[in-house]
Amino acid sequence: MENQTNQNNSIDENLTATPVVAQELKHESTLFAEPVAHIGTFPVTNALLTSTVTVLLLIIIATALRMKLREIPRGIQNFFEALLEGALNLCDQVTNDRKISNKVFPLAFSVFLFILINNWLGLLPLGGFGVVETGEHGAAFIPFLRSGTADINTTIALAIMAVLSANIFGIFSIGIWKTFNKYVNLKALGSIFTQVRKNPTVLVVAPVTFFVGILELVGEVAKIASLSFRLFGNIFAGEVLLMAMSAILPYLLPVPFLFLEIFVGMIQALIFSILVLVYFTIAATDHDSHNEHEKSAAHA
Repeated sequence: MENQTNQNNSIDENLTATPVVAQELKHESTLFAEPVAHIGTFPVTNALLTSTVTVLLLIIIATALRMKLREIPRGIQNFFEALLEGALNLCDQVTNDRKISNKVFPLAFSVFLFILINNWLGLLPLGGFGVVETGEHGAAFIPFLRSGTADINTTIALAIMAVLSANIFGIFSIGIWKTFNKYVNLKALGSIFTQVRKNPTVLVVAPVTFFVGILELVGEVAKIASLSFRLFGNIFAGEVLLMAMSAILPYLLPVPFLFLEIFVGMIQALIFSILVLVYFTIAATDHDSHNEHEKSAAHA
């Protein structure tokens, strides 16, 4: 009886264990980055890992180029000098001022490289490298590398950095008072009391000008949303597209879409960096002096 009971128990254990072995390994794109490791209680996500690898690659490339700089460029230095010169000329077309370009270009170009490498690392065919997690709904495969820009947290951080840096740049360029008056135009409200006798229309113009400044402040928040969701949406949609094509016909069908996503990754990095240049240029522009110059030209 004891032997028969043991045999029955072993059969039951095998039956309950069979579904676990036969579980299908799944990999689905999620809106959130997936943890692949933990440092204490801190989760290390695949998007964070990719972003860290990107930063390390940039540091290694910059250090290697710095160590091999020569007065007479040779080899790869020629390529990077031509690349930087072309990028700086493009920057001039946006800012229309070489002084602003020289100040903003290092940040804008660094952002471009960070986003570009992040986008491309997420496309590497390293599907076999990752971790397998089992849960209530079966086993799930989580890849080690996922584009950092496919995580909304990364794109929001980049957008906040860009908008805040642009306003700080504006404070150093035109002063804190003029930067503040762009958003809370106290000067316009004060003109009601100083100019109402000479120009009664100021009673209408001044409140409208003040309200426009408040809209500018709302626009700064809208810039963060626009920058972050545009970049995140395009890169995440590309990941979903490649996964859908792989499910239909692996190895062959995703290839043309893979080249498309390489192009999209470069375009999105370029758009983001150009918008950063635009924001910095607008922040460094003194609208009051520009308006006064136009008035003096009209009177002349």
